[in-house]
This record gives sequence, structure tokens and C-alpha cells, in this order.
Amino acid sequence: MKILFMGTPDFARTILAALYEAGHEIAAVVTQPDKPQGRKKILTPPPVKAYAVEKNIPVYQPEAMRGGAFADTLAEIDPEIIIVAAYGKILPTYILEYPKYGCINAHGSLLPRHRGAAPIQRAIMEGDTLTGVTAMYMAEGLDTGDMILKVEVPITDADNFETLHDKMAEAGSRAMLETITAIENGTAARTPQDDALSTYAAKIENADCALSFEKPVREVFNHIRALSPVPKAVCVLPSGRTLKVLAAHITDKSTSEAPGTVVAANGGVISVACADGVIGITSVQPEGKGVMDAAAFINGRGIAVGDILTAPVYE
Repeated sequence: MKILFMGTPDFARTILAALYEAGHEIAAVVTQPDKPQGRKKILTPPPVKAYAVEKNIPVYQPEAMRGGAFADTLAEIDPEIIIVAAYGKILPTYILEYPKYGCINAHGSLLPRHRGAAPIQRAIMEGDTLTGVTAMYMAEGLDTGDMILKVEVPITDADNFETLHDKMAEAGSRAMLETITAIENGTAARTPQDDALSTYAAKIENADCALSFEKPVREVFNHIRALSPVPKAVCVLPSGRTLKVLAAHITDKSTSEAPGTVVAANGGVISVACADGVIGITSVQPEGKGVMDAAAFINGRGIAVGDILTAPVYE
């Protein structure tokens, strides 16, 4: 089948590469416009574009698609199927209805759970132990289309956003390859979602990064790893400066100290009281500095026993 691929970040790049390397005909790629990145605001292409250029696949980066803005280009490409993975924009009806075999999305959750923009982070944050990728026919609703198949991915305590993202990208590749084969063979399932079981995985905003030790230690642990290595959970030191937390573990310690109190700072671990236990922080990023292990921050006298870490307030 003649494929139009639509996607933007590394998650999508991995899936595009799998399709290309499997020998599928990628007629063109549609991705988001280049964006300035870093302190110098250097205009940088998204990962999907970088891969497509490397493989000499035509690339389109439309600023807008509504109102038929992309209709002529779509007709020129004339895809039989559109594969979508983390493209980042809602597709208008004329695109959804164009290809003979439909628009197929690789969504990073086991639908109908975690519909929306941040399913990987929200799965960790909410303490899920199992997630996966759902291949689905796209519809006008938000991740509401009929499901074709699912590839499951376990979530372990060793996972953070980065490690789970990479596992999910590989699962997404398998899901799309299996789906294309099923469609070609005429064996693709079409299972409606149960809306009563749906949950929403909202985009991660600044407020979601605020790290509160008032919560149970398991929730604090999940919060930290769901946002690591980006955008990072954030707390505030007694000095008023922020401290981003990248890695931690649940300790077997108990304490009567108030949540947020540093109860120990030794052995490369900053132990902080939570609502029902103690979290051991092992990697941090102080305001204005790079990422460092907790030992370096302790040795630099950046923190001490008795300090109280609070959650920042975002307007």
C-alpha cells in the first residue's frame, strides 16, 4: 500500500523507520514545522523530518490543514493509507476520509484508558503496571476510533518516562507492522471502544511538575519518574531556589517529621519525609546548574538535614 506517514517526535521516528526498513512504500511524510531549540534558539527539524530527509522521502510541513488547506497536496500524494503517530494536530475530516484503507493511529496506551496527549507520562504518574500501544482507526473524536489491535508493555519500578517511551516506540512499530499486514490480508479487526471505561491523559503543564511531598511516598515516586528526564519534577529549597528531581527510590525508613522535611543527607541519598514514608532522592538539578547526583549536591552544601522542601506554585 502507498503510505502517507504523519508524525513528529522520536516516538514517531522509530515507527517510521520500522515501516521503511520493512520495505513499505512511504510516499511522503507530514510533520510539524521546524522549531527553535536550546538557548541559542537554533531552528531544528523534528526527528521525523530528519529521518525522512536522510532516506530521501518527500517531507511536508503545513502550518495549517483546516479549510482544505492541504487538500491539493493530499490529492497529489494520493495515499491508500495514512499512518499517524504523535503528529501533534487534530486532523480535519477531509483527511480522515481520504485514504481507501483509512487513517490508522498508533496511540501510546491501552485504549480506552489514557486518551489524550500524554498517555505515557500519565500511566506512570497514576501507578499503572501495564500499558501498551493501540492501533486504531481514527475518527473525529479524541482517540475514540475503533481499535484494531494492542501490543502490551509492562511498567516496572525501574522505568521512567525515557525508558518507557523507548519501549512504547518499539511496541508501536510492531503494532503498525502487524496492522498493515492485517489490512492487506483483509483480517483487521474493528472493535468499538467502551466510552464508559475511558480516561483522559492531559498534556503535561507546568503545574503538573510541582512536586509535593504531602502525598504518599508511592505517588511521589511515580511523579518523579513520570517526568524524568523531561520536563522534571520540581520542588523549592528553603532559599527559594528550585530543585528539579530526576531519580529516587522508595526507602524502608519511617519518620514522624512533617512531609517535605529532609531527614537524612548521606550515602549519596537525600531522604525526604512523605505522607506515609520516606523517598530517597539520588539525582537532582539545582536552579541554574546542570544535572548532578545527590552526593555532589550534598557535598556542595546545597541541602541539609532539617531543610523543608515545598511545592512551587504556578499561576
